[in-house]
Amino acid sequence: MASLAQQFTGLRCSPLSTSRLSKPFSPTQTKTTLLPIVSASVISNAQTKERLKLKEIFEEAQERCRTAPMEGVSFNLDSFYSALEKYDFNSEIGTKVKGVIFHTDNKGALVDITAKSSAHLKVEDACMHKIKHVEEVGLVPGVKEEFVIIGENEDDDSLILSLKTIQFELAWERCRQLQAEDVVVKGRVVGANKGGVVAVVEGLRGFVPFSQLSTKSSAEELIEKDIPLKFVEVDEEQSRLVLSNRKAMADNQAQLGIGSVVLGTVQSLKPYGAFIDIGGINGLLHVSQISHDRVSDIATVLQPGDTLKVMILSHDRERGRVSLSTKKLEPTPGDMIRNPTLVFEKAEEMAQTFRQRIAQAEAMARADMLRFQPESGLTLSSDGILGPVTSDLPIEGLDLSDVPSAVTK
Repeated sequence: MASLAQQFTGLRCSPLSTSRLSKPFSPTQTKTTLLPIVSASVISNAQTKERLKLKEIFEEAQERCRTAPMEGVSFNLDSFYSALEKYDFNSEIGTKVKGVIFHTDNKGALVDITAKSSAHLKVEDACMHKIKHVEEVGLVPGVKEEFVIIGENEDDDSLILSLKTIQFELAWERCRQLQAEDVVVKGRVVGANKGGVVAVVEGLRGFVPFSQLSTKSSAEELIEKDIPLKFVEVDEEQSRLVLSNRKAMADNQAQLGIGSVVLGTVQSLKPYGAFIDIGGINGLLHVSQISHDRVSDIATVLQPGDTLKVMILSHDRERGRVSLSTKKLEPTPGDMIRNPTLVFEKAEEMAQTFRQRIAQAEAMARADMLRFQPESGLTLSSDGILGPVTSDLPIEGLDLSDVPSAVTK
């Protein structure tokens, strides 16, 4: 310890400097230390004035809201009610609304109809036909459609929509239009009962009584086959759709004039010819009427399912037999074997030629009869014109001199 004390005793400190910090205390120093306090006081006064100014602004705004809340505001109460009417809609059952699909799943689709909550389209209400997913009928996110409100979900107050209801309405309207036009339509037989068969037309299930079926086929044989039909009764309110195959067949048969060209489908082949379906009526295209050239094997020319144009040769209404020909439609002999496309392109032209030849033959037959009946007052001139005038003939008579040949050789 003594040695340590001796060491400290021997230490010498350097004298204090004569800098400003080493000078003794003076009043000048006191004035310097008071400057920050004065500055803080000035800042505090400025903040107080700013607060007072903001308070005045707020009080003025509060008073203006209390006394004149709509002053200087362009959006008034009338505008508010108008906006409500623009985006509000009738949500009663049966009301039609437009919406955009924004989500789909196995249960259906969610639809934005600008209501307070999204609406739901169930998969069973999305189409008049049975489907498993709404996207099968093109209902994907982003698609805009018109729906009809059919209910309300009690759990979340969301609306339940339907497309099927609208589709059925359109189908009934279409059937009424077709009935008014008295046209023949195709119907697919899907079922049968003790009174008749059930056929689908325009998506609706119609009833065809057995008394209105002209075919000899049994009900079971008609299942999944298309048959021509006409409308007998269209009653949407009673959900009654009654159809007739007999009326449709009678209409088709009335159009089967000799020499007319019809479109047909090959149903079956036999050694003696092919059976052709021409609008629900089966006609026979005999092997001898296929082409001017000999056809040894019908299968080399026709196959079941082929579509072709044929000409009516004869129609036995009592027996329900129709004879057909493609030979009469050949521009040149053998075209049906070598170039059937050309035959079908020239079918109407060749049929017209055939009808002219038939008319010429009938006129000549009548003229021959008139030669032996001079009391009728009709004669046949050397130019081939039948006259004089009767109530059945034009003034110039029938000109039979320019009938072309049926087959170009």
